[in-house]
Parts: sequence; C-alpha cells; structure tokens
Amino acid sequence: MPEPFPPPDQMPPVRGTLTPLRPLADLTWLRVGGPADWLFQPADEADLAAFLAALPAEVPVFPIGVGSNLIVRDGGIRGVVIRLGRGFNTISIDAEAGTVTAGAAALDAHVARRAAAAGLDLTFLRTIPGAIGGAVRMNAGCYGTYVADVFRSARAVTREGRIVTLGPDDLAFAYRQSRLPEGWVLTEARFTPPRGAPEALEAKMAEQIARRDASQPTRERTAGSTFRNPAGFSSTGRPDDSHELKAWSLIDAAGMRGARRGGAMMSEKHPNFLINTGDATAADLEGLGEEVRERVFQSCGIRLEWEVIRVGEQGPAREN
Repeated sequence: MPEPFPPPDQMPPVRGTLTPLRPLADLTWLRVGGPADWLFQPADEADLAAFLAALPAEVPVFPIGVGSNLIVRDGGIRGVVIRLGRGFNTISIDAEAGTVTAGAAALDAHVARRAAAAGLDLTFLRTIPGAIGGAVRMNAGCYGTYVADVFRSARAVTREGRIVTLGPDDLAFAYRQSRLPEGWVLTEARFTPPRGAPEALEAKMAEQIARRDASQPTRERTAGSTFRNPAGFSSTGRPDDSHELKAWSLIDAAGMRGARRGGAMMSEKHPNFLINTGDATAADLEGLGEEVRERVFQSCGIRLEWEVIRVGEQGPAREN
C-alpha cells in the first residue's frame, strides 16, 4: 500500500474527519478517478482554519463540492482534498433586508427554493447542479442571470488559515470564473436578489425544470455542460447572449454528437454533455473531450474551453 503525502505524522490534529488514500470516484457525478492522498471533512470553520494554518505550506489543497462539475483523473489527487458537509449547508433568509445567506455546501437548488418561498428571486440557481461554493467560484449562471448579479459577500478560509470576508471587487467575477486564490476555501456566501411573488417564482422554476429535462440528459451520468459557450461580450464585460455561439451546435456541426471513446460518450440528446455510459475511465472522458475540441477546431476554427474542471494525475488509479 502506498504512503499518502504528507505522511500521517505530518498531519495536524482535527475535530472533523481526515481519511488517507480516500477514493474519490463515488464523490463525483461522473463516478471516475483515483484517490486523494488525504480527504479532510472539517467539523466547522474554526476546524478548517486551524487545519490549514498547521498544514505544511508545500502541501497542495483542493476544495471540492458535490463533484457535479469535476473529472478526477485516474491517478488521483496528491495532497489534501477538502470537502465541506454538515455545518456548512445552512440557509438563512432575512426577508425584510432581502438577503439570502447560504453555507458553501448548500445545494443550489435548495437555496433557490428557500429563497423563492420567501419572495426572493434566485430561480436561476434551481437547475444548476452543485453547491453554493462552486457557484460562487465559477460565477455560475443560467437564463441570463449570473452569481455576480446578486452577490453581496462571502466568507473564506485562506491557505494560511485566516478567515476573511470577500466582496465583489475581491472576487473580480468574469464569465464562468472568479479570482479566488489557489487553496482558499469558500465557507459561506450572501446574496441580495430581486423580489418576486412566491407563486410566480415557483412557476418560473417549474418551467425551467421542464425546459431542462426536455433538452438535457438529466437521467444520465454527466457533469453538466462540458464546454463553455464561446460568448461575445458587451461593453460592460458581461457575456452578451445576443452574440453567443452555442458549444452544442459547434459540436453537432463537427459530427461529434454521439461520439464514443471507451465508456465515454457525447450525448445524443445534447451533444455538449459528456456521459459515463457505465464503465468509463477518467482518461476515456477527458480523451473524448479533447477529441471533440480538436474536431470542432478543424471544423470552424474555434477552440472550445472546458467548463468541467479536470484535476489530478494521469495514469491508473493507485491501489489503496
């Protein structure tokens, strides 16, 4: 059995759960990938801060949420993977002030529903898979609304173990990204969404779900949209949907709808969705994605950018 990095005698004491050589495939929607040297599930924010402060500075740290937008490569992840759970999934609403505060592990869909019941419009989050930490980190958006439009502040723990508050300028939101430093872990976010009638917001979410289910392979093992749309931008720096090309149409035009490699397939229903048909490896999935990018480039001269995050080492999974 290989030794994890760092070895156990160099790991700080914790109140949460610290597991060596933890397989990660079951923590991602695509169900692929090797183990993490260490998986840390902190008890609370103070536990996380103390751990990061004591962890040797050379040890890489990678936070994951619910793994909805992630390919972990077959060789696994060296260093420490941090996964927030209970204690980080609370949702609180101040209807009078018009604010929604959610822990980083709170599911986007749950936050949208709780906000709607209080007459606050975060409906764009309803069909976005994943949790609030990832939504903030990636400036998630849908139906023309982005996290940046409703974001007020966030709490985070730095790689050095400091607890800080971040505003919009600190995160410098851009299309599908923010400026969160490497190794920092978001723990909570606060939003100030527009108001709406709860009944109307519920109806809006129901319509969005129906549209999603009609056009996307929601019953398959996927990680959501594989590639970003090659968007145009307005003078304000926001994505301009009126000039946006659709990644799925470029993939379709390149003849890659339904393309396969090993157990990986581009969806027949929506060709921007990469599917694990049952026995795919991370190498199958990433390899097919790179083949799609190359075929699209040959077809139209546009190089698609990955929206799915790919992390870890290539190669066979290490035994544990």
